[in-house]
Amino acid sequence: MSAPAYIAVVGASKATEQDMQDAEAVGRLLGERGAYIVCGGRGGVMAAASKGCCEAGGTVIGMLPGDYRSDANEWVSVAIPTGLGELRNGLIVRTADAMIAVGGSYGTLSEVALGLQAGLKVFGLHTWGIDGITAVDSPQTAVDRALESVS
Repeated sequence: MSAPAYIAVVGASKATEQDMQDAEAVGRLLGERGAYIVCGGRGGVMAAASKGCCEAGGTVIGMLPGDYRSDANEWVSVAIPTGLGELRNGLIVRTADAMIAVGGSYGTLSEVALGLQAGLKVFGLHTWGIDGITAVDSPQTAVDRALESVS
């Protein structure tokens, strides 16, 4: 049995309904395929992806910005309180094998930039249109491409 892939799922904490639906689907598909999700562990896209993964029987690692495990959303399997604020984005990137960005705001942009700088393959669903992000058109394609990139 091969080791599970660690896929960062990043996006806005205040996300659109479409981003929330897509993130939940991404999480579910990753969970069904045995990948671990690495995320910021809180609300919005992070919570939606966590919910999908958890409900599919998967594992979610939440790198929390603050000091308390209790800050994690209810679907996080492993809550890691970093006490680093936004600097925890670097830990998310360094833990991941690939990244899926769903929508996003400036925090997402920072995660994407750090991921690209670290050499991660980054797949984006209606997110920042910058060099290095591979745009995908569905949660299924995002998951397929992310997992193919690490196999």
